[in-house]
Amino acid sequence: MANSQLHDHDGGLNDLNKAEVAVVLVPFPAQGHLNQLLHLSRLLLRYNIPVHYAGTAIHNRQAMLRIHGWDPNSSVSNSNIHFHDLTIPPFLSPPPNPSAAIKFPAHLQPLFDASLHLREPLAALLRELSSKARRVIVINDSLMAYVAQDVINIPNAESYTFHSVSAFTCFLYLWDSMANIRDSEVNAKIPIDIPSLESCFTTEFIDFVVSQYEFQKWNSGFLYNTCRVVEGAYVDLMEKIDGGKKHWAIGPFNPVRIPEKKKSSSNIGRDKCLEWLDKQAPNSVIYVSFGTTTAMEDEQIKELAIGLEQSEQKFIWVLRDADKGDVFNGDVRKAELPKGFEERVKETGGMVVREWAPQLEILSHPSTGGFLSHCGWNSCMESITMGVPIAAWPIASDQPRNAVLITELLEVGIVVKDWSRREQLVKSTTVEKAVKLLMASKEGYAIRMRAADLGGTVRRSMDKGGVSRMELDSFIAHISRP
Repeated sequence: MANSQLHDHDGGLNDLNKAEVAVVLVPFPAQGHLNQLLHLSRLLLRYNIPVHYAGTAIHNRQAMLRIHGWDPNSSVSNSNIHFHDLTIPPFLSPPPNPSAAIKFPAHLQPLFDASLHLREPLAALLRELSSKARRVIVINDSLMAYVAQDVINIPNAESYTFHSVSAFTCFLYLWDSMANIRDSEVNAKIPIDIPSLESCFTTEFIDFVVSQYEFQKWNSGFLYNTCRVVEGAYVDLMEKIDGGKKHWAIGPFNPVRIPEKKKSSSNIGRDKCLEWLDKQAPNSVIYVSFGTTTAMEDEQIKELAIGLEQSEQKFIWVLRDADKGDVFNGDVRKAELPKGFEERVKETGGMVVREWAPQLEILSHPSTGGFLSHCGWNSCMESITMGVPIAAWPIASDQPRNAVLITELLEVGIVVKDWSRREQLVKSTTVEKAVKLLMASKEGYAIRMRAADLGGTVRRSMDKGGVSRMELDSFIAHISRP
C-alpha cells in the first residue's frame, strides 16, 4: 500500500487500486463527535486499512487542530488517512445563549440541519470508493444515519452505527422506549434513580434525533467508544434486546499512554499548562472543564471561581465559551471573573486557561488528581482511562446519566450538582465542599484509588490479548472477511 499524506484533501482515491477494504468515517459536526472518530482512525490505521474522514472543510480543520495525545501529521509507516472536504450550504453560526432555560446548545441547530445536505456528496464519494475497493465500510455517527442512507444502494458497501455516548446511556434510551419490558436480568441493571430526560435536549434536537432512527435499521452493527471492563453488562443487554445485530465495544478510542511533549512544541498554551503541572506535587491539582458546548452564566462563573479559591486546592480551570457552529468565525465571549481573581490564585496555585487546552495530556499528568467535569462522554472516557476521579456537574444531553454511571455504578466520582436540582445555582460553598472532598479527604483518596485501579485495567484492555484489543481485532476480522 502506498503511503499518503495524512492531511491529503485530494482523497487518496488512487491509493485504493490495491485496497481490499476502505473505511469511511462520517462524524457529526460537533467537537465531542469529531474527536472520537478521529481518534478511532488512529486505531484503524494500525491494521493498514485506508481511512477516509468525510466532513465539511470547517469541521475537518477543527478536528485536526484540536486533536490531542497523538500527531496525525507524523510520519507513520503504512498510514493512510484522507480528509474529504464535503460541501454544505451556508449556515447561521449564532453565539451561545448562557441564559437559556435549557442548557443544550440550541445555537448549533442551524449547523445540525445544514449537515443533512452531506447526503449527496457522501453518496458520490462512496460510489467512487466502491469502484476501487473490494469492500467499503462506512462508520457513521448515529446522528448521521440520514446522511449515510445511500450505503444500502451500493452492493459492496455496509454501514456500522457509532454511538458517541456511553453504552449505559444508550441502553437507558432503549429501556425508556420499552416501558413494558418484563425481564428480570434487564431490570436488575437499572439504577433506582435514573435522571429525567427533561431539560436534556431541545424539542428541535429531539425531532432531529428521531428523524435518524428509520435509517439505522439497515446497518450491520454498532460500535462504542467504551470498554467491556467499564460497561460490558450494558453492551450485552443491548445485544440481547436488539436481537441479532452485533455490538462492539472497542474503546477507549483515545490514546491510553501519552508520549511526553517536547519543550520545543510550537503550541505555547499546551506547554504552559504542562510546565506548570510539572512544578506541582503528585495528585495535587484538580482540572476544571465543562467541554465545548457549555455556556455558563456570569453569576454561576463567579460562584465557581469563589468556590475554587476558597477550597485552597490547586487547579487548572479551562474557561471558554461554548463552540459556535463555525469556530473560526467571529468573536468569542470572554467570561468575567471576580476582580483580582486571576492575580490572587496565581500566588496560591491556580491557573485559568482561556484557549484550547490539551485535556488528555493534563489528565495523564501525575500532578492531576481530580476532574471537575460536565460528564460529556469524551471527558468521562478520557478521565477513566487516565485513572482520574470525577466531580460530576452535568449540564445537559447525556451528561446526567453519565454522571450516574461515574458516581453510583463505577464509584469513581462524587456528585457536585444533582440533576433534580438542575435549575438551581451551584453556590460557592457547594463547590468548595466538593473540591475538598475529592482532593483532600479520606473518602476522596479511596475514590482516587478506585479510579486508578479502573484506569489501569482499561489501559491494559488495549494491550495485545486485552479485552478491547481482542474486540477490535474481531471487528477488523469481520469487515475484512473474504
